[in-house]
Amino acid sequence: MQSQGYRIIPVNPQVGEALGERAYPSLLEIPEKIDIVNIFRRPEFVSEVVDQAIRLKIPAIWMQEEVVHQEAAERARKHGILVIMDRCILQEHKARFG
Repeated sequence: MQSQGYRIIPVNPQVGEALGERAYPSLLEIPEKIDIVNIFRRPEFVSEVVDQAIRLKIPAIWMQEEVVHQEAAERARKHGILVIMDRCILQEHKARFG
């Protein structure tokens, strides 16, 4: 996605940097506006990420392939957040934009 012009801000409490960008321990610590949260975590970790996205009023949440959490998705949708689950954002981008 970076090669397509998207800026990716990594969130991982275990690393200080990834993909050439500073990594943050949680969404709540990112000092910039976030347009979309792309979740690459096992389903049992999704709820906490979704709660942070709701708190920050992030407009969209994307859960990668095999990441499904219906309860968290419904909670996000009730807050007006677009939710996509079990899909690869890169594959979807390629299918639409080449």
